[in-house]
Amino acid sequence: MRDSFSGWPGTTLWAWERPENLQFIDAGQTAVAFLASTVTLSDSATSVRPRMQPLRVAAHARLMAVVRVEARNAALTAEQREAVVNAAVAASHLPRVSAVQIDFDATASQRRFYRESLEGLRLRLPRTPISITALASWCMDDDWIGGLPVDEAVPMLFRMGRDDRSIRAQLKSGDDFREPLCRTSVGLSTDEPPAMTPGARRTYWFAPRSWTQAALRSAEVMR
Repeated sequence: MRDSFSGWPGTTLWAWERPENLQFIDAGQTAVAFLASTVTLSDSATSVRPRMQPLRVAAHARLMAVVRVEARNAALTAEQREAVVNAAVAASHLPRVSAVQIDFDATASQRRFYRESLEGLRLRLPRTPISITALASWCMDDDWIGGLPVDEAVPMLFRMGRDDRSIRAQLKSGDDFREPLCRTSVGLSTDEPPAMTPGARRTYWFAPRSWTQAALRSAEVMR
């Protein structure tokens, strides 16, 4: 399988909805995945909230626009699906953005909607690298994301809840994720011990507070 992110830096920092100054990063080594917008689906209504907090990044740093999807008793209509696609397309057109990531913790009943949204997005962005975040269980014990029209699925190896111990044990024993989409990158947090993974992976880092040079150095030591 071709890796559309093969030239992407080995480290990517998630910049969530808070003020972030990432001008200190080495653009050759570190990219930024910033929250661009949040799409909230509630009943049959949809709202799209753009990023409200300032973001400053190093010149020439690679940027990935993240669209967060939240569904609250949503009807999951065709109009809501189109709104998700439109938000992601709009994010892809932001200055300097070269990839898009969708962050949606879809429940079992929302999976068809999610798949159809991603299919619609791929039709609109045929050459843009598309990433999704993935619950670790989707990658290890569940095959529903197989065949999604995306370039990577980032296993979220933090805040894993009741699956934490078993997934860490499986990875420590040398097991890899069953789903190939999940084998090129991992998502870690600076406030949890990193789970072991076989082989080198691109690493996405989440931090519970705004990034600093010290926080990035600590993350690099942890990895």
